[in-house]
Amino acid sequence: MMEYQEFKKVVEEQLKKYVPEPYRSMEWDSHKVEKVNQTLDAINFRSTESGMNVSPTVYINTMYEQYKNGEQIDDILRDVAGVIVRAVKEKDRIIPDLDFENAKENIVFQLINTEQNKDMLANVPHREFQDLSIIYRWVVNRNDEGLASILIKDNVAKQLGLSESQLFDEAKENTKKLLPISVRPMGEVLMDIMMKDGMPCELAEIMLNTLPAKEQMYVISNEIGVNGASAMLYEEGLEELSNIFESDIYIMPSSVHECIAISSDMGDPEELAEMVESINMDQVELKDRLSNQVYFYDKETKQVSLASNNPNKRLDGMVAETKGSYDIDGPSR
Repeated sequence: MMEYQEFKKVVEEQLKKYVPEPYRSMEWDSHKVEKVNQTLDAINFRSTESGMNVSPTVYINTMYEQYKNGEQIDDILRDVAGVIVRAVKEKDRIIPDLDFENAKENIVFQLINTEQNKDMLANVPHREFQDLSIIYRWVVNRNDEGLASILIKDNVAKQLGLSESQLFDEAKENTKKLLPISVRPMGEVLMDIMMKDGMPCELAEIMLNTLPAKEQMYVISNEIGVNGASAMLYEEGLEELSNIFESDIYIMPSSVHECIAISSDMGDPEELAEMVESINMDQVELKDRLSNQVYFYDKETKQVSLASNNPNKRLDGMVAETKGSYDIDGPSR
């Protein structure tokens, strides 16, 4: 079996041979891309001929995982070539025209881990929030198939003529409108999953044996379940939960898409942080991990702060110490 660097070289040299002849004249570019929590090796094919102003991107890292799982490299390259051809043919549906005029109305929050994303954050307007950073995404398309958005980097912010402070103000209003906050009992979420798998509602309710409201776990997200951890930035959902619990709240970040909330009477923050880290490392893909820490919502002050000090500040298994913590009005760029 080839090591990654050898595999990468083969892909860079051979992939172009697998696309049909008309596509081989496209410009080829291999480079690194900073994604949430990871740096990936990407290949772009570009063409402006015949109106094909499109840039399909494929990732060598994904191909290598397929290779490690036993797929033949010829089959992988053939499949990827098919993806490139389809992307070019369907460019109008996949890549909508960017509406710069109404961009401000479509800017939303995303929460990511600060330590894990230092390199990416160097070129992205952001605001620090505890051990996390608030970044901004531009929603460019939303339909029954999901939501398409682009990360707002410094060059895009400049093109839009918006400072970090302006991005924050726009996103603060837009996120609630475009991605409404959702706070649901864990039992209800699990029941929906069971019913989608064909289990009768009555049987699902019996199996879950619902606890009293104040003893339940609650899922904090948005209505579509994408980048929903940013819902913890809003007071409304947390205040509602603290009233149900009649106590302060511990918030466990299960992914960038959602958080789990429990009454502060229901656990120890350091033990909960150990559980969060274990689940992150064993069950959550690196790209979806948010933090190994636990947060505390104070019912009286209505503020969120760090409740734990898990030494594993990174999300890829490496240990890195960070200095201090910040509130939502903290350092930005």
